[in-house]
Amino acid sequence: MTGAASSASNARTPSHITDAAALRARVGGEPLVGEWVEIDQARVDRFADATGDRQWIHVDAERARRESPFGGPIAHGFLTLSLIPSQLVRVVQIEQRMGVNYGLNRVRFPAPVPIGAHLRASFVVAEVADVPDGALQVVWDVTVEVDGGAKPACVAQFVTRHYF
Repeated sequence: MTGAASSASNARTPSHITDAAALRARVGGEPLVGEWVEIDQARVDRFADATGDRQWIHVDAERARRESPFGGPIAHGFLTLSLIPSQLVRVVQIEQRMGVNYGLNRVRFPAPVPIGAHLRASFVVAEVADVPDGALQVVWDVTVEVDGGAKPACVAQFVTRHYF
């Protein structure tokens, strides 16, 4: 049974991080795995409207079926990427004064995301470092998988800063 097909096992209890030491202890640890999210045409269309990226491979289903190498419309790579922060907050709760998305070190989109696909992200703490402004900087190795896909839809290093 695929992950998306089993909604009963989809709900997860988030990991709980209470301080900087707990984040440091997660370096290289087991992945924190998010919940499956369906990527439907309505979501892709809203993303296209929000970003102005209305390339036909995303929004014109008939043309995409006829002309694209993917056999139909696909999600924007940046839509896939934009799901990472919301997936992270669902898998880990960090007791902090404030947390911010600091950026990305590396991003690749190895496989397309067809409309109707289900995605989820997994996170591994790769690095933790103190930064001069008093924050703890965390580099997360992120893999966004397509349910049933041979390759990930996105691999990225996501950088966050946490103020305790």
